[in-house]
Amino acid sequence: MTALTPGAALEPLTYEITRADLVAYAVASGDHNPIHQDEEIARAVGLPGVIAHGMYTLALVGRAVAAWTDEAEVLELGAKFVAPVLVPAEGAARVTVAGTVGDRSDDGLLTLALEVTADGTKVLGAPKVTVRA
Repeated sequence: MTALTPGAALEPLTYEITRADLVAYAVASGDHNPIHQDEEIARAVGLPGVIAHGMYTLALVGRAVAAWTDEAEVLELGAKFVAPVLVPAEGAARVTVAGTVGDRSDDGLLTLALEVTADGTKVLGAPKVTVRA
């Protein structure tokens, strides 16, 4: 667990996403949109290739928050999707979640200011998390 002192840097955590992960997520979530599995269809709609599900990317943020906070209660988790996570046919995309500890309120709520990138490109805008810690 990271020290949750306001202003403290959160240790960056990197997660790999493979095409097999996208298939498993589609089954678990019921989101079978072919842009997440079929290169030809993804390109036909103007994407650079197969992309990860946005909610899968956001779930990785939740995983990082759980690791940093020893699974504290998450009260708010949100972001804007600003760029797709391109998942190559071979190998994996790498999503990195980093940030800093924000303010702690008198009632024990703590905000985390995050930065989420995929292979160096910002993919989530204004990601914000509030936990009870």
